[in-house]
Amino acid sequence: MTSIDHPTTFVEAFNRWAMQVASVIQGKDATIREALICFLCGGHLLIEDVPGLGKTTLARSIAASAQVDWNRVQFTPDLLPSDVTGISIWNQKTTEFEFRPGPIFANIVLADEINRASAKTQSALLEVMEEGRVSIDATTYSVPKPFIVIATENPIDLDGTYRLPEAQLDRFMMKISMGYPSPEVEANILRAERNGASVAHAKPVLTIEELRAMVEYVKTVEVAPIIDDYVVALATYSRGAAGVRLGASPRGSISLIRAARASAAVAGRNFVTPEDIKQLAVAVLAHRIIMKPESEMSGLTSADIVRQALEAVPVPRRAD
Repeated sequence: MTSIDHPTTFVEAFNRWAMQVASVIQGKDATIREALICFLCGGHLLIEDVPGLGKTTLARSIAASAQVDWNRVQFTPDLLPSDVTGISIWNQKTTEFEFRPGPIFANIVLADEINRASAKTQSALLEVMEEGRVSIDATTYSVPKPFIVIATENPIDLDGTYRLPEAQLDRFMMKISMGYPSPEVEANILRAERNGASVAHAKPVLTIEELRAMVEYVKTVEVAPIIDDYVVALATYSRGAAGVRLGASPRGSISLIRAARASAAVAGRNFVTPEDIKQLAVAVLAHRIIMKPESEMSGLTSADIVRQALEAVPVPRRAD
């Protein structure tokens, strides 16, 4: 097993992982980078886009290219909370209740079309996404480490869907989209599909021990006080911007710092720069900002607010 205790070994391990995922998801290097960064800093990922762009394939590729336990849950209106977290069943032989863990007990949980489940079922994820544990019948069970929920949702087909509440959106560290591939990449995808290339052929290139070491390494990346102040200024701007009903939460600021530490490690640095913050600000903060109805009708989006903040807030510079 390779020791992940130096910028060089970390970057080498990350590149192996990213290249394996990219062998399945072509032409989306930036999206893959954001998704893997989310995993390495212990965050949860929401992928929102129209059908057929590879949301589920991306999640499956991330899991298949590392030696981790993963489960897929197809969210539907009749899905119950116990179908996700597990249930206690009476065992007649032992005359005791026996806990049967649900699919949430895995390193990676793919929540496919999460907005098709009822609010009650969605709320069952809140505790485990925040604290890494599940409470069943007054007993607490911890999920494996590392643990990440990768959820997908379709923003177009709203029939039979439930809007994710703000409390749950805030639990997701990042919200990203896939976007359509370029014509050249789409042609390559067609040729690869004819040759039998698929996520089923993705091979693990990292062990669970290496992943855990990478997660721990990210925590050693240094953050200067001026970077903290920069992130707070961005969040504060979002709370007072015109057209905003609810700005980015303090959890959003914490998430942005955590994501920036992983971004710095991926770049081979042991310290965060303002560029790390700027690269990830939209993915981390935009989904936490709630716009006023009149702003939405005028076409102003939460991502626009984050971009305004990046332009308005001075970028900190190190003193000479």
